[in-house]
Amino acid sequence: MSVTELDSLDTLVSLAKSRAFIYQSSEIYGGLGAVYDYGPLGTELKRNIRDFWWKEMTQRHDNIVGLDSAIFMHPKVWEASGHLDGFNDPMIDDKQSNKRYRADMLIENHIAKLRSDGKADKADELQEQLDTAGSREGVCEDLYNIIMDEEIRAPESGAFEWTEVRQFNLMFKTQFGATSSGGDGDDAVYLRPETAQGIFVNFKNVMDTARQQVPFGIAQVGKAFRNEVVARQFIFRMREFEQMEMQYFVEPGTDKESYDHWLNKRLDWHKKLGIREEKLRTHPHPEDKLAHYAEAAADIQYEYPIGWQEVEGVHNRTDFDLSQHKEYSGKKLEYYDQQKQEKYVPYVIETSIGLDRTVMMVLCDAYREEEVDGDTRTVLKMNPQLAPTKVGIFPLIKKDKLQDLAHKITDNLREDYNVLYDESGSIGKRYRRQDEAGTPFCVTVDFDGVESEGEDTVTIRYRDDMTQDRVPVSRLKEVIDDKMKSWKPE
Repeated sequence: MSVTELDSLDTLVSLAKSRAFIYQSSEIYGGLGAVYDYGPLGTELKRNIRDFWWKEMTQRHDNIVGLDSAIFMHPKVWEASGHLDGFNDPMIDDKQSNKRYRADMLIENHIAKLRSDGKADKADELQEQLDTAGSREGVCEDLYNIIMDEEIRAPESGAFEWTEVRQFNLMFKTQFGATSSGGDGDDAVYLRPETAQGIFVNFKNVMDTARQQVPFGIAQVGKAFRNEVVARQFIFRMREFEQMEMQYFVEPGTDKESYDHWLNKRLDWHKKLGIREEKLRTHPHPEDKLAHYAEAAADIQYEYPIGWQEVEGVHNRTDFDLSQHKEYSGKKLEYYDQQKQEKYVPYVIETSIGLDRTVMMVLCDAYREEEVDGDTRTVLKMNPQLAPTKVGIFPLIKKDKLQDLAHKITDNLREDYNVLYDESGSIGKRYRRQDEAGTPFCVTVDFDGVESEGEDTVTIRYRDDMTQDRVPVSRLKEVIDDKMKSWKPE
């Protein structure tokens, strides 16, 4: 049997819409760029992944607690964190088309074209200039000079009429109150660009009220917003997205060991999620590329159809965040170690994963096209624990005897699983629909099972290899549970 894996993002976009995973937001009005809605199956998949992460972080750890902080925060938070001054992208406009582009990405695409044309030396020279941008006249000036010197043209219009490069802040600004000063006065607030700051400003609250002692962690799942000018690649880069973050507070001096521990632990979680090991890797940040607050950082990357890309970051943020909020708020954010009788500002090990990127990773990794008896079967071979629908239940034909038992099984299993009752179409077509939805188990009620002597039996069909077993109805849940626990990615 020949098997084809996903090699095009367009294929995934089409499947995601046709099988109710993901829709373009406001599609009937032409859509809203880089904003997406989750359909019935996508909502279930996203929730299952979120619960899988939450259970791993909180239920399996005595010293990690949960938080749900507000999207709106005091503007001083973003001043202290550095987002007001430093959360920018260098942008340049094509005067002919009025399209806006990230200057560094224009140069990166030009470098990639040089390499594909066999001009490796020139590409290396330009890469060095790009990597050192900001060390000559300034970041914006250096990027502009590269674009001018290389005569890089606008991708869409082909024109070479550029504005100067300028920094563009990625935070969405709005205002509080019934009266407005245009968002530039004291009423200006921001949609949070990350969820981490909500954890840091609640550090003392959690420590004092949740009876936690260092080391301990705070986990949070929540929406974040970034006004990405160049947002693309389906749900990989969006303007409204969801993060799953855990900030782990440790004693200074123990941070390196804790960082290594969490990097390995988080990589293992992705494998436990059901992602194939060969599709995962860690990518440490070189020292000259570290964020200003970081002592160490690494990406956990997945090989998407668009190449190796970050799905999660693990960072040693040192004591930067708590120290900044201590300074700007005037509040004491130290931890007092009673055994050592000393105070210190804890270091922070951060694990930050994009929930939407994880959804995309699960769909990409699960996608297969298989030739079966001359036909092509599209199937999502995802971890059964993540599947939006766990069990499809089908009466073979529309006969009362079969339908009654099928409905009874549906009602019994519904307490433990998300199940689907379907009696329309041939049994083969019903199997194919559930294959595309990633449903791991399909139960067929037929006359052989209800008219034979003894206990009623059904046929259970397994998604991944299409094999079937006949089992007593009373053992159905036991068989499903065993198969879910023993599942391994192919």
